[in-house]
Amino acid sequence: MNIERKHLDKGYIQIYTGNGKGKTTAAIGQAIRAAGAGYRSLIIQFMKEYPYSELNALEYFKEFISIEQYCGDEFVYKKELPSDEEKNKAISALQKVKDEFAKSNFDIIILDEVLVSIYFRLIELQDVIDTVKSKPSNKELILTGRYCPQELIDLADLVTEMKEVKHYYQKGVTSRKGFES
Repeated sequence: MNIERKHLDKGYIQIYTGNGKGKTTAAIGQAIRAAGAGYRSLIIQFMKEYPYSELNALEYFKEFISIEQYCGDEFVYKKELPSDEEKNKAISALQKVKDEFAKSNFDIIILDEVLVSIYFRLIELQDVIDTVKSKPSNKELILTGRYCPQELIDLADLVTEMKEVKHYYQKGVTSRKGFES
């Protein structure tokens, strides 16, 4: 890409939540749009250690979009609490975000599935609130996931709730590569 690198003057806090499909897709779309304008994004994925299709697609934008995966979600399917090891990975992800806030490497930081990570007790709400409150004015911060706590909605500048009206899962269609994974 031959796009001039730019830096944000003013950034906001966005949240994509709800039980509908498209929260991660919306956040990644925002990163791609920002890349087209010369801004760099860092996507931190919680509860995703699987090689989702977006990882392949984002290779084409690697000059402007970096993606890192922290902590898995296997404990959810086993109906267990997250292990200390997984919790420590989530804490290190938030520390990475705070470290990046102090640098000029990225203009947009996306915390993908951080909200559902709070719900499943992988990470504490207060740790996420502290991270959000530490955001400098020249960074955009995007949080995604179901079950957004009101405390984070109150801190956000933009909140979009994805609502499921109808889904083919209800007809037995499983996750399809390139669409849900």
